[in-house]
Amino acid sequence: MLADMSSRNSGTSEEARARAEARFEKAQKADRESEAARAESRAKAKAFDEKTARLKALRLARDAAEAEAKREAAEREPEKKPTARKKG
Repeated sequence: MLADMSSRNSGTSEEARARAEARFEKAQKADRESEAARAESRAKAKAFDEKTARLKALRLARDAAEAEAKREAAEREPEKKPTARKKG
């Protein structure tokens, strides 16, 4: 009878250990997948921020070039004097 109990305990202990190891491996896998998802999310956010900054720089350069072109055009054109209207 004592032999029966010891074999049951060792079997149960081995099964419990196997279940614990399986839970641990599952948790480890979930952690790795979660970290990979976070890394991907960070990479996407960084790419988005870089693209936004590049587009903003392009827009500001375009706006500055347009303002400069308007300023140069205004300097080249002589001022127009208002013409006198004939009364009549």
